[in-house]
Amino acid sequence: MNDTRHRALTAGAVAISAALAGWIGVRLSGYGVPLALLLACCLACLATFSDLLFRLIRAGSTCTHCCARPGCDFRVQVPRANAAANRRWQEIAAQHPHRNL
Repeated sequence: MNDTRHRALTAGAVAISAALAGWIGVRLSGYGVPLALLLACCLACLATFSDLLFRLIRAGSTCTHCCARPGCDFRVQVPRANAAANRRWQEIAAQHPHRNL
């Protein structure tokens, strides 16, 4: 994923998070919630939604290489790597030392 697209997704995630937090604030204001509590709730929602969306963006740009041996849970996650780096990590995952317990 190129940097321009990554920045656009990040800006979109912040905008979506802010809109959701604002919508929740508007809904809560109708119930007579004090302003300080309303602000705290909106900020918590903004942080939570932003974190969730940033994790989704990272997951879309991360490649995971796993060991092919049955029962082995070795895995490597490589964020935003080019084809050569992905190939190198794929070879490392395939050749890592297996441990028998």
